[in-house]
Amino acid sequence: MKSELPLSDYTVLDLTIARAGPTAARVLADWGANVIQINPPNKPGQKGGSVTGKRDGFDFQNLQRNKRSLSIDLKSDDGHELFLELAKKSDVILENFRADVKHRLKIDYDTIKKVNSQIVYGSISGFGQNGPYKERPGLDQIIQGMSGLMSITGLPGNGPVRVGIPINDLCAGMFLAQGVLLALLNREKTGKGQWVHTSLLEAGIFMLDFQASRWLQNQQIAQQAGNNHPTGIPQGCFQTSDKLINLSAVGDRLFERFCNAVGAEKLLSDNRFCDDESRLKNRDELNEIISKILIEETSEYWIAKLNKVGVPCGPVNNIAQMFDDEQVKHLDMKRKVKHHRLGELDVVRQPVNFSEYEQPKELKYAAPDLGQHNEDILREFGFDDEFIKDLVEKNVV
Repeated sequence: MKSELPLSDYTVLDLTIARAGPTAARVLADWGANVIQINPPNKPGQKGGSVTGKRDGFDFQNLQRNKRSLSIDLKSDDGHELFLELAKKSDVILENFRADVKHRLKIDYDTIKKVNSQIVYGSISGFGQNGPYKERPGLDQIIQGMSGLMSITGLPGNGPVRVGIPINDLCAGMFLAQGVLLALLNREKTGKGQWVHTSLLEAGIFMLDFQASRWLQNQQIAQQAGNNHPTGIPQGCFQTSDKLINLSAVGDRLFERFCNAVGAEKLLSDNRFCDDESRLKNRDELNEIISKILIEETSEYWIAKLNKVGVPCGPVNNIAQMFDDEQVKHLDMKRKVKHHRLGELDVVRQPVNFSEYEQPKELKYAAPDLGQHNEDILREFGFDDEFIKDLVEKNVV
């Protein structure tokens, strides 16, 4: 296995804020890219941190790991000139400002490609780079509502419910990282960079998947289904004698295995449950029968028995229970990272595994303090100490 990570030859200037953009940068950073955060210097009396919390907080440390920090006042002439010099020697620029901000700062793609035609410029916005909503501020919960996701989440009759993670931020970030990697592959063939952009709204619509297709192809408006699958029965949460489990016995073959395993063979000859359509029509009756059976034994008993016959079944864990699960421990999802003030921290590793690249056992950098690496980064780009001192005296960095 190779110890050098696959993106170790690439330099990324990371202008992103909040969560979606930093998620894209984290993907590139975790796979070895030299990711340099570009943030404005703190003003007198201003505290560090972001909308994801304090720099020392659990969220910031997880989101911003494996990156270094260079503080630049992009609104100053010297700061703008410095950024263009950095862009000349970089491979990727990431930003998630509102659509107009990069143009006002004169760091948009058309400006950057004049000094580096091979740059891959990645953007995330709330609603898209053009169109009637392009100037609107966008964040995850707004998109959860606008995309229709909240309308299909939660218990029937209890109103729309927010998903428990910022799903559109995370997905938009991962989609942008995917787009950047595709653009880098294209650059290998053509020598040309390009602008890659997505939005929280585009990501949110794409993630609706089959629920969106139900409307596009059948004009069916999906409703809330709670813990049941919208179209597959039986699938969902059921109470055992000690705790909830999830199971899925959708389709005739799995339903037969399930009925035989739980001693409910009579259901197989019951016309109410003879096929998928009938089971969907009589969902409540079937779920009630299953619930009365499963309550008689423990979750451990049913999980073992159903999985043995090939019926998917698992526990409903909280997060502490999840990390204590034997399979999660086997997957080794935690990684250590050393912070110069906070000591050793645990974060979640990237979920992709390669046969030729080993997952690092320890991350290279903890989330940086603002401007923590100013001098090191500027020297790496070829600037001498006198030039750096002048930038500091002018409050450019």
